[in-house]
Amino acid sequence: MGESALDIKQLNDEGRDLWNRKARFWDDLYGVTGNNFHRQLVEPSVLQLLDLRAGESVLDAGCGNGVMARRLVRDGAVVTAFDYSEAMLELARTRDRAAGVRVDYRLIDATDEAALLQLGARRFDAITCSMALMDMPAINPLFAAASQLLKPDGRLVFATMHPAFNSNNPVFLHEKEDRDGDVSEHYALKLRAYLDMPPVKGSGAPGEPTPHYYYHRPLGDMLNAAFAAGFVLDALLEPAFEDEISAKASSLDWTRFRQFPPILSGRLRPR
Repeated sequence: MGESALDIKQLNDEGRDLWNRKARFWDDLYGVTGNNFHRQLVEPSVLQLLDLRAGESVLDAGCGNGVMARRLVRDGAVVTAFDYSEAMLELARTRDRAAGVRVDYRLIDATDEAALLQLGARRFDAITCSMALMDMPAINPLFAAASQLLKPDGRLVFATMHPAFNSNNPVFLHEKEDRDGDVSEHYALKLRAYLDMPPVKGSGAPGEPTPHYYYHRPLGDMLNAAFAAGFVLDALLEPAFEDEISAKASSLDWTRFRQFPPILSGRLRPR
């Protein structure tokens, strides 16, 4: 994307302030188990790729209100989770107390490699990063640290907005066609750019009080950052909403687009 170190710091600082200001909105939206998008697409794909074993030590990066961290604890993991939003972490701790779940939360910036390494070399069996990469102005520090935090046979599982379909610029189209008396409706996406898009502010959910920055990276840029840190990709999923959900959709949102996966989930392993 070509941002300088100063640009990254400014963008990161502004992003932190925005997330602190709207933490309550996202906590209400996600609740204890996440919204429909999380429950139907993000969580199943992450858990499938993670293939968690009871007793494993997992680091949840960009944990938000702790929805994924709590699920991993319930599945038997020992979980450390971090976020750079103090407000989100406080809400996560409140949720944990109500649910009787214990997560070790840390206030850490994902763009600060040195702070991440303080968690301990070769400490974790797995690292998860669910719907946070597109919120980071720089991802190289996270990948560089993750390659040192993971045990030699560990894995990093991520879910992010699909860079080919659900990045900074998709336009939803709804068309009605009458062909020889046969009326049909079609849903499509219109994209204006892919290879080079600057950071833009967008709302992640209807009614969001303060739009935040999204950082588009073509698939090659995102994966090459992981490869440069010593990872290999050994699994990839592109989950989309099921036909029965699409058929019941009442608004023009991602549930309508059965043929376009809105997220991309992958598993990386150290070489």
